[in-house]
Amino acid sequence: MNLEQRISSFSSLGRMLRLFTGHVPGEITSHQDPPDFRTILLSTMEEAEKENPWFSRDHIFLALRYWGGVLDRPVLERWVEDYYPKIQEKRTPRRVGVIMAGNIPMVGFHDLLCVLLSGNHLIARLSSQDARLIPAMIQYLVNLEPAWSDRIELTTGEIGKPEAVIATGSNNTSRYFNYYFGKYPHIIRKNRTGVAILDGNETAAELEGIASDIFTYFGLGCRNISKLYLPEGYDLKPLHEALSQYRDFFHHSKYRNNLDYYKSIYLVNRTRFIDGGFYLMLEQVQLATPVSVLHYEYYRDRSQVEARLDQQQEQIQCVVARIELLPGVVGPGKTQEPALSDYADGVDTLAFLLEKI
Repeated sequence: MNLEQRISSFSSLGRMLRLFTGHVPGEITSHQDPPDFRTILLSTMEEAEKENPWFSRDHIFLALRYWGGVLDRPVLERWVEDYYPKIQEKRTPRRVGVIMAGNIPMVGFHDLLCVLLSGNHLIARLSSQDARLIPAMIQYLVNLEPAWSDRIELTTGEIGKPEAVIATGSNNTSRYFNYYFGKYPHIIRKNRTGVAILDGNETAAELEGIASDIFTYFGLGCRNISKLYLPEGYDLKPLHEALSQYRDFFHHSKYRNNLDYYKSIYLVNRTRFIDGGFYLMLEQVQLATPVSVLHYEYYRDRSQVEARLDQQQEQIQCVVARIELLPGVVGPGKTQEPALSDYADGVDTLAFLLEKI
């Protein structure tokens, strides 16, 4: 398969996802959405939520909507242009093992896309937490273009004889990955999280965007905000009002279990916290937090925050702030809308696949 055929397959998948999520302006999607594909996706969503209650129907739909948006031919073509002419060259496919995470729906799909668009052979070890959605996408690709069946292997066990490895996991599992896969060309990712810098001049809409950056996917994504940097004397009331749009999380059983557990721990240990009703806020230096908990830290001036971020850069996936406050950051409400070139941990996956193996 040449590059044009590969792009065509993924852009067709993107169109189907846009039809399914109603994201094709001017089209009557309820009539044009292919019945078989719609039925398969609805069934897959139901099975995925049943197997992993963290994958709520709304969050799965959000993930499908995102992928429908970026799997658009002009978007794909602009992305791969930076890799010409190497990505256009005819090459012997290399067996690339991808160990996928399962913290949010379809989080491993970007690696899948990179491996297949680069012309390589994918051996994907699915996460037990996300074993339904990605196979459904692959099945659509294979139905569309049978040649994909020779380029894709799915496994829940060991990856056999890879020539390169991309693995995503925790700080603990990264040591395991390094031990077993260090002899191959590799990308091994550890825990990262998002942080936000507020200055008190945020609009209500920007604070609502910050809230979505915190709570989308229950805060389980590496791009979710887990830590806020607040100016001294910051009035928390507008922020609490913005966060309240997610108050229904209180009724989600797994989320509520986390909330009750950590609240109990903090009370027993006499740890000071702010009780937001369905979330807890702690003044802490650490970035990473458990589900239902948000850390914050006060600052005197922006240089103080920038110094702190420099110290913790290997733990940070993205920084959120008003563009006027800090250029080059992610705008409020945009953390779960990364461009295809916003590579995890800042490591260019496509360049790795084209140049290192």
